[in-house]
Amino acid sequence: MFDSTYIDSYYDYLTHERCASANTVSSYVRDITQFAAYLDNCGKCDFTQVTDGDIRAYLLSIENNGRSPATVSRCLVSLKAFFNRMTHDGFFVQSPAVGIAPPIAVKNAIRLLTADEIERLFDQMDGTGAKCCRDRAMLETLYATGIRVSELVALDLSDVNLATGLIFCRNGKERTIPIYAAAIKAIGAYLSFARELMASADENALFVNAHGKRLTRQGFWKILKMYSEKAQIDSYISPQTLRNSFAAHLLENGADPRSLQEMLGHADISSTMVIARAVKKQLKEVYNKTHPRA
Repeated sequence: MFDSTYIDSYYDYLTHERCASANTVSSYVRDITQFAAYLDNCGKCDFTQVTDGDIRAYLLSIENNGRSPATVSRCLVSLKAFFNRMTHDGFFVQSPAVGIAPPIAVKNAIRLLTADEIERLFDQMDGTGAKCCRDRAMLETLYATGIRVSELVALDLSDVNLATGLIFCRNGKERTIPIYAAAIKAIGAYLSFARELMASADENALFVNAHGKRLTRQGFWKILKMYSEKAQIDSYISPQTLRNSFAAHLLENGADPRSLQEMLGHADISSTMVIARAVKKQLKEVYNKTHPRA
């Protein structure tokens, strides 16, 4: 039987010493627990028996099982951090993960929604129930501001000022972002009708789930997936797709990349310019397909 008691110790280290976020702790512990299950199947008794060959074989096995290079790389990061801690605690002279390089990821093309697809998505939220009202407010907020889904679900009631049409984003790079009239209207309708029916009395979160508590990232993903399927949008879309589309549509209409960088919370302008290049590529493709002499 594999001895995985050190995972509990590592959990305490991440939580209390490193003060890592709940998402980071969950991700690291999940990756290490899955590796422990693999080692158990291989007949290993505990982590002190691990070699670099074990780690390489495990990464190859999950890659062969269809995991993306990005997922394999994330798993390697988790294992490197874990074995670095074990080395610090005296279990190894040198971490067995030293020198193992992540797979080379092939970058996917940035997915951008057209204005028509955006409208089709919002057309699915035409009901009168509390959940539908909340969902429209959430998607309008995401598309109006381009904030990350983690930032969206972290919004509190005090972070929204409908009178000035501004949202204050705190979870990440702090910044104030304007919102358009339709988003103001959608949030206002949610606050005046739906939220008071859904939220617990002591809940400060702007967006809540069916249990009255703060909505999670996973909960929002499920909601978006449901509406994208109803809208019959062909390819898979994610919250990042809406974020990219927000940026692309502003750039198409003349937004300054530096101003957009501030709204998106990008630390470096190069991240913003990746989207700008995707917009140029898309426009060129449309030109080549539709211009009569192209």
